[in-house]
Amino acid sequence: MVKLVINGEERRFDGDQDTPLLWVLRDEMGLTGTKYGCGIAACGACTVHIDGAPSFACVTPVGVLEGAEVTTIEGLSEKGDHPVQEAWRELNVAQCGYCQAGQIMQAAALVEQYDTVTDEDIDAVMSANLCRCGTYPRIRAAVKQASAAKSGSKAAEAQ
Repeated sequence: MVKLVINGEERRFDGDQDTPLLWVLRDEMGLTGTKYGCGIAACGACTVHIDGAPSFACVTPVGVLEGAEVTTIEGLSEKGDHPVQEAWRELNVAQCGYCQAGQIMQAAALVEQYDTVTDEDIDAVMSANLCRCGTYPRIRAAVKQASAAKSGSKAAEAQ
């Protein structure tokens, strides 16, 4: 049995320890926001945060996650008001939408990691997530907007 915290709630999985986290989330926990894209960590559609770091759920065996904290798109923000989610909506980033949960999770980790993101940061980090529709210019703009919003809220808190 594996005990882990998913979106702030302690959960248990009593199945095959080699089962990819993706299938535990989708099939066992009913959290279908994390998408299956390729199954080989090549597209990023399955990106979640494990202990705060972006990770590919399709290749992560649940057995290695004892005690880990997993955040899925459903747990990123209870109200959907994370700065990245707001920027995604405001800039109409999604086209088909399939990759967007993974894109948002990767972008949220990027924005959390850096005080200010550059084009080079965005290109390096977001290249792990593919978008079939090619909305990369809107993705870049949304990441920059979210980063600026985060920086602005930190400045306001400091005053």
